[in-house]
Amino acid sequence: MRPFNRRAVLKGSAAGAIASLLPKAGFAQGAGETAGEMETYGLSAFGELKYPPDFKHFNYVNPAAPKGGTLVLQIKQTTGNQNFDTFNTLNIYVLRGDGAAGMGATFDSLMAGSGDEPDALYGLVARHVRVSEDKLTYRFSLRPEARFHDGSQLTAKDAAFSLNILKEKGHPVYRALLAQMASAQAEADDVLRVQFTPQRSRDLHLVVAGLPIFSERYWQGKDFEASTMEAPLGSGPYRVKTFETGRFIEFERVPDYWGKDLPVNVGQNNFDRIRWEYFRDRTVAFEAFKNGTLNYHEEYTSRIWSTGYDFPAIREGKVKKEEISNDSPSSIQGWYFNMRRDAFKDPRIREAIGLAFDFEWTNANIMFGLYKRTTSFFENSDMKATGMPSPEELALLEPFRNQLPATVFGEPPVPPVSDGSGQDRKLLRRADELLREAGCKREGGVLKLPNGQPFRIEFLDFQSALQPHTQPFQSNLKRLGIDAFSRVVDAAQYQRRMEEFDFDMASRNLSGGSTPGDSLRVVYGSQAAKTPGSQNIAGISHPAVDALIETLANAKSRQELNIACRALDRVLRSGHYWVPMWYRASEWIAYWDQFSRPEQKPRFASGAPGTWWYDAEKAKRIGRG
Repeated sequence: MRPFNRRAVLKGSAAGAIASLLPKAGFAQGAGETAGEMETYGLSAFGELKYPPDFKHFNYVNPAAPKGGTLVLQIKQTTGNQNFDTFNTLNIYVLRGDGAAGMGATFDSLMAGSGDEPDALYGLVARHVRVSEDKLTYRFSLRPEARFHDGSQLTAKDAAFSLNILKEKGHPVYRALLAQMASAQAEADDVLRVQFTPQRSRDLHLVVAGLPIFSERYWQGKDFEASTMEAPLGSGPYRVKTFETGRFIEFERVPDYWGKDLPVNVGQNNFDRIRWEYFRDRTVAFEAFKNGTLNYHEEYTSRIWSTGYDFPAIREGKVKKEEISNDSPSSIQGWYFNMRRDAFKDPRIREAIGLAFDFEWTNANIMFGLYKRTTSFFENSDMKATGMPSPEELALLEPFRNQLPATVFGEPPVPPVSDGSGQDRKLLRRADELLREAGCKREGGVLKLPNGQPFRIEFLDFQSALQPHTQPFQSNLKRLGIDAFSRVVDAAQYQRRMEEFDFDMASRNLSGGSTPGDSLRVVYGSQAAKTPGSQNIAGISHPAVDALIETLANAKSRQELNIACRALDRVLRSGHYWVPMWYRASEWIAYWDQFSRPEQKPRFASGAPGTWWYDAEKAKRIGRG
């Protein structure tokens, strides 16, 4: 499961139902300045925009892409209250219920993002924005032509209502992100005034600009926090057409969508229908792709990628398989400890457990050598800590020297390279030493914690895909005397238990971001550690982490950001809060050959399938026209 970074939080709202190209931070100068305010047509992290004020469309789209056809796929990433296996509500922006896939495409936002830039926003509902000199007041000028699907006008009152209700009643992630928004109010039908507190983070205005806009009139008399199977009124490029709870949901393109000709939308939203199919079993889902029930599939399993794509449609050229590189920082995946459990409070115990995972054996024997070991919380980027801390990093770390382990001030910890045997005796001996140093004792082959209780670890999951990787890890833990086992529950129970922090260890995949900001509070911040439903599943609570998040969230340059991230990386890695897994800097995709695409892909994304379109001639050639 992928939790919330800012891209994940914002991905469903605004332009592009599938492109998911919303950015992450910043401010950039635009047209003109008056009376202490500056007017801008776009926002970016550190003052640069690739596209000029009069751009017609993004470079990576085909502005003449035809509309038509149906895209059928399976949910692979989640946001809000969504889970992978089922849905029972069409409101994905609150904690209650299991949200349906694709709902973000039914809502517009003030601004929308570019996949060519790590952090840039351009006008969608908002034509432009005026920013006060102190950057605490933002006045968004709304387009008068913006409309909801029932034809009613979308006004600043709707935008203000949306921000306020998300802050008050939205999912805990949205509440946390909007904590420093002081107010949102309509100064006129076409002017939204957003006021931030002086403690605001650098990119809070980007969060605000990318959140969904709801109809205030629609929600009058309704409970925003309740589960609902009535599609809320939206204004985006798609609307709900039909669904069967827990089985599928299908969206139809809105032919008279008010924003279809805006530069941020041209060449996108090309499918007449987008249908999300639900499967509780990955094998069944893959069979559905092979028989054509799904026509687009992103693969995450190395075994299937290496051995499973030898079926008739592949051999006949009807299905294509390819790997697409991605310049974004790699996602980070690992088994996280729940440090709210007494068993995992000692970092020596956490480090020892990590030594029992043999990545080299796992990669060679289970993953066909296709992965690299994750070592950093900012993997595959300039934000990753390497070598000794720089003087600039030390300046950020020194105030917390007495509260941090010595390893923070040396070479950053990296997982050891094993002998590849699957049970490296040297590493297991070191793990045993650490456990004994932490006060654990072995009695009759059973390892007991310092409190005398037998050491048991339940690995919680909602599917069995990781069991081939987890079981050898657990076997090594059993050699240390730890009773390690898996508990695979249904997706709804898994989600509830994760929201309530009712687990020992669980795997989590975090999407990487090019410009991290205050959204890291949701994942690593002390307040989030105490908030049920937050994404700080490990329970990380450290003043140095909080301070470094504030520093990077308010960085004034890319260099400052990189320095703060490297310092944070050192602190997180030295805490042994997880057992890091693996990564790859590309996407594995397969699809029935009935699509075409632009010649150029966005720099920071694959573009698949958000910039693609249905090709009737290709579909006819493979017998699917």
